[in-house]
Amino acid sequence: MRLVFCDDNRILCDALAAAMQASGHEVVTITSTVDDGLAAVRAHRPDAVLLDLRFSAGTEVAGDQAANGLSAARTIRQHYPDTAVLVLSSLADRPTWSAAMKIGVAGFLCKDQTVGEIAAAMDVVAAGGVVFDPTVLRKASFRSSCRRRGSPLPALTRREKEVLRRIVAGQSTGQMAGEMNIATNTLRSYVKNVLVKLGAHSRLQAAALATREDLLSEIIA
Repeated sequence: MRLVFCDDNRILCDALAAAMQASGHEVVTITSTVDDGLAAVRAHRPDAVLLDLRFSAGTEVAGDQAANGLSAARTIRQHYPDTAVLVLSSLADRPTWSAAMKIGVAGFLCKDQTVGEIAAAMDVVAAGGVVFDPTVLRKASFRSSCRRRGSPLPALTRREKEVLRRIVAGQSTGQMAGEMNIATNTLRSYVKNVLVKLGAHSRLQAAALATREDLLSEIIA
């Protein structure tokens, strides 16, 4: 997997690059500004980019710290759809999270993750999965006292709800089937049912919908 890092924390990036390269991935370049990150994606067309949302040289207006990073994520998804975006940021408020989900990022991790945990998340993304840090959900305070009408959850069976939760956690088909103690073909049927009932075309879209609409808290409740 060919990677580009875009984060102004050079110490973190160097440590993470070493971990990723030890795992057999190629870190094409490390950038510290949004402009340089976009230029690197344009030049190298990596499989994925690890992107912070707030940069020391970026917007500092309260409530708009993530503007530059979100803009970069949107540009990458629009013009380089084959490059997955994994957000790594200390910003975990609800508006930022919702905006990232609408853009279609492959994951959202808080910066309190260890280098090993971030490297593992990149492996999940490399396999076509999605990774959403559960702590982000809690920090974003997604539980609402007023649920949206027409929630698709009642249409899901107990097993399908479990599959949806595992999809959001970024588990692979094999991992889900193994932990649920079911055949791979059975698991694929569950996944297909979940996508149909949610009106999603992919696991990534299903995960984005589930997190944006706060469906996970309904499953846990």
